[in-house]
Amino acid sequence: MTLASCAFFMALVGWISWAKTRGTAETRDGYFLAGRGLTATFIAGSLLLTNLSAEQLIGLNGSAYGHNLSSMGWEVTAAVATIAMALVFLPKYLAGAFTTLPQFLNDRFDADVRRMSVLLFMLGYGLVTIPSVLYSGSLAVIAFFDIPALTGLGDFSALVLTVVLIGVIGAIYAVFGGLRAVAVSDTLNGIGLLIIGILVPVLGLMALGDGSFAQGLARLTTQHPEKLNAIGSSTDPTPFGTIFTGMIFANLFYWCTNQYVIQRTLGAQSLAEGQKGVLLSGFFKILVPFMMMIPGVIAFHLYGPGLGSIDEAYPRLIRDVLPVWLSGFFLAVLLGAVFSSFNSLLNSAATLFALDIYAPAKSTPVSDAELVRVARIASVVIAVFSFAIAPLLSLAAEGLWQVIRIFTGFYNIPTIVIVIVGLFTARVPALGAKIVIVFHVIAYGLIRFVFDEVITLHFIHLYAVLFVIEVAIMLVCGWLRPREEAWRFTRAEKVDLTPWRHAKPAAITLFSCVVATYLLFSPVGLASTSGPGLLFGILISALVLINALVWIVSARRAA
Repeated sequence: MTLASCAFFMALVGWISWAKTRGTAETRDGYFLAGRGLTATFIAGSLLLTNLSAEQLIGLNGSAYGHNLSSMGWEVTAAVATIAMALVFLPKYLAGAFTTLPQFLNDRFDADVRRMSVLLFMLGYGLVTIPSVLYSGSLAVIAFFDIPALTGLGDFSALVLTVVLIGVIGAIYAVFGGLRAVAVSDTLNGIGLLIIGILVPVLGLMALGDGSFAQGLARLTTQHPEKLNAIGSSTDPTPFGTIFTGMIFANLFYWCTNQYVIQRTLGAQSLAEGQKGVLLSGFFKILVPFMMMIPGVIAFHLYGPGLGSIDEAYPRLIRDVLPVWLSGFFLAVLLGAVFSSFNSLLNSAATLFALDIYAPAKSTPVSDAELVRVARIASVVIAVFSFAIAPLLSLAAEGLWQVIRIFTGFYNIPTIVIVIVGLFTARVPALGAKIVIVFHVIAYGLIRFVFDEVITLHFIHLYAVLFVIEVAIMLVCGWLRPREEAWRFTRAEKVDLTPWRHAKPAAITLFSCVVATYLLFSPVGLASTSGPGLLFGILISALVLINALVWIVSARRAA
């Protein structure tokens, strides 16, 4: 029943994706940018599913079960980065009609900077990010449905089988359907994720309250209030101070410059639709603590601190509260989340190879048909390579999260540095960008692998320190060796660049939601033994009043 219902839902998603995309993936823009026709709904749905995968479902709930809600910082503060993307970066990207970030770097600096950035992205995607998505997704499926017992295979053989099955099905969307198929399937699976995300906490609270949702909610908010505290101390997984230092730049990299995230925004049918989609995805990020961390706290109340591993919390809760007849739907949603991240990464890696490596290397113009053919071949090669690498991650003594964290650090900060300096200065030369990339790789490698016992600064704070140093390097290069001719942004827009008239008030409301969420999950709010007090009410009322005034002023100006 589980397998049949899962197969039905996945087949439905596949059929709708095929029906929506057939005949649209044969041209360059059609394959890589969905014909520059994505609306806000598909952009938001694809961004949501691209960002959320199995490791968040298990990892965030596990962190809430074992510690508190401090790890919500990565999710909730990402909304601030979506504001920057919607208001600052996206207008520039769409005005230049770029398909990839390295194309922008080629326009702003030179071909060498383009090649260096592509090399960083391709190594990061191929060796770490794509295999880790496959690996973590396979672990989640194995944890929830006990694949070794189901198939009679050993643990490693079951892992390899799951990796290949997930990879093959996920690759079909990216290889044959291009970005539009990825975006459509992401949105449909995103609807399923939202349903599960709401259903599990509700069923969990009913179990906690012996059948009563209200009693379960009362128990959650009155017993062990420290579990609802998002203001992390220095010993918590995410110290509160980090959200004001390196986390800002890590989120800016991810949401504003990471190719596999921004590619669906580059396919927007207009700037207004792109801004709506990006900001809507920011509002979805605000829901993550409620959907993917509160269940972990519920598991703590139900089972106590005695589970063998914190990562067992969410799978145990799912098995106990989710009706059997919904298990197939849950498996389909879980697989959909894994497919989304995998096929988005695969599509973006193939895009980078075709447009930033293959096409520039050719001495003659390359036709759309040839580019699409090369991208499909590249997708297959990268997918097969990731099948081989993914199971090997089980041998990493540091654990998956440590591997991802270490190797992402090699390219996230230099990328955001050269993009920000490139956008907001006109005289900083390509030399500055090249020095920053080389400096960062060497300095970060030494700090992480040679002087790791001497330099004990939290890795998120380290991001901030390196960001400041690298911005200074580029500005000094601009002062000592400025470009002979100031760079001018070349407009080549292919879509309507009229901004969404409600973009700024929506951004203010989104930022207010970030503040309100932190107030709710703090000693001022639910993390207090006495519950939310007068100060909480005053602060929330002030936020509501500010937003009411902003929207009134916006409505009057629009009229």
